[in-house]
Amino acid sequence: MTFKPVFDRPGDPLVSETIPLVKPTGFREYDARWILDKEINLLGLQALGLGLATFAHEIGVPARIVVGHDFRSYSLAVKQALTLGLMTGGMEVLDIGLALSPMAYFAQFDLDAACVAMVTASHNENGWTGVKMGSQRPLTFGPDEMSRLKEIVLSGAGVERPGGKLVRVDGVRERYLADITSRVQIKRKLRVVCACGNGTAGAFAPQALEAMGVEVIPMDTNLDWTFPKYNPNPEDHEMLMSMAEAVRREGADLALGFDGDGDRCGVVDDTGEEIFADKIGLMLARDLSALHRDATFIVDVKSTGLYATDPILKANGATTVYWKTGHSYIKRKTSELGALAGFEKSGHFFFNTPIGRGYDDGIVAASAILAMLDRNPGRKLSELKQALPPAFTSLTMSPHCADEAKYATVDAIVKEYQDLAATGGTILGRRIKEVITVNGVRVALEDGSWVLVRASSNKPEMVVVVESMSSADDMRALFREEVKPRLARHPAVGAYNQEI
Repeated sequence: MTFKPVFDRPGDPLVSETIPLVKPTGFREYDARWILDKEINLLGLQALGLGLATFAHEIGVPARIVVGHDFRSYSLAVKQALTLGLMTGGMEVLDIGLALSPMAYFAQFDLDAACVAMVTASHNENGWTGVKMGSQRPLTFGPDEMSRLKEIVLSGAGVERPGGKLVRVDGVRERYLADITSRVQIKRKLRVVCACGNGTAGAFAPQALEAMGVEVIPMDTNLDWTFPKYNPNPEDHEMLMSMAEAVRREGADLALGFDGDGDRCGVVDDTGEEIFADKIGLMLARDLSALHRDATFIVDVKSTGLYATDPILKANGATTVYWKTGHSYIKRKTSELGALAGFEKSGHFFFNTPIGRGYDDGIVAASAILAMLDRNPGRKLSELKQALPPAFTSLTMSPHCADEAKYATVDAIVKEYQDLAATGGTILGRRIKEVITVNGVRVALEDGSWVLVRASSNKPEMVVVVESMSSADDMRALFREEVKPRLARHPAVGAYNQEI
């Protein structure tokens, strides 16, 4: 059987049974995602496994890999196809079973494995599948690794090798939960809504929070791969509103929401107001910088500008570095600079020693938030939020833009803003202070407000965020009067997933 995939015959029964199907655009900047059967088939996933094994041998890491899968109707079959390819390529496969992505990352340490391949569609709609991969713990693949893997797979350059085997490993879930909960014991009485959107985190998060010492109010923690209410995505408005309703109904101290594969955490405070992850990160940075002076924090370009101006961070000697959006980018930069923590607005939190192991873990993030509250026994989460300087940040908006067109569209918008700045142009009457192009374009205005446009790294979408330092109305105006009409002039940009 040839392992050189095709990508132009989806739905052809002959292809599905005899030839690997792999759509090239499924190889993203730092992970891989496809619609199963339409963009990749099981033979294509086998080819991916062979390609990943070939890449591991090529870079000289030990041929030992952790694999796990999330709770989807097809994820086990996807993992088995991937595993067959890995074994064909000479890898020792350590199968940890049903898992969260951070549990798979933990297993790299626990089982002394260099590599990981976690089968997950994260919070994507049913029909999607994907793989998060790494070969250097605690890091996951970035553009260089993904580019080389794509080349191997699509060219059919995977190399079959002897020595592949499968080892089923029990007990990783228990050791993973014990590792997290042993670091945090909450003394303060806290009632916490644990929201899982019927995703995989429901089999992990409630038990972990209870072991930390809080009272857990479960919300959609039963596993149901049909996602009967909404996709498990704590950045989406629908899930946040359900969390808020539960807090108000139960009189809880906060709600913690986890995405489909458990590597992200969303937060609603005691008043039922959502707190975006960058603001939670700022609150954590204030708290942790008092314990660890001169600490470094990494934040992504979608995050609030308050990190650069916050007086408490300055007083504690903290340094903040803005970096590319994407869990692999922030994870890598956090490791590279030895930062205490990294925060991404989508809800990925990265903690190095003594809090975590460097990878993104929603339950570890939850433990850090609870520990912060424990160190502030007289203050509610809403009061810690109100102590922050004012800033009004939008939800992340994601207008559709095809994978084949999104990067060229962003390049054109970057040039528009660079030209506007170079000619002394203004945005809603404000001078452009800086145009940051490390990841798409972040346009900083003279009053500290900013707008961001970039390409999504894992979906056929643009990413739009705006922030005003003056008011919610001004934040809406930056979107409706500046960004939205600018993007509307580009035909490749389609409808928005929400308005503000």
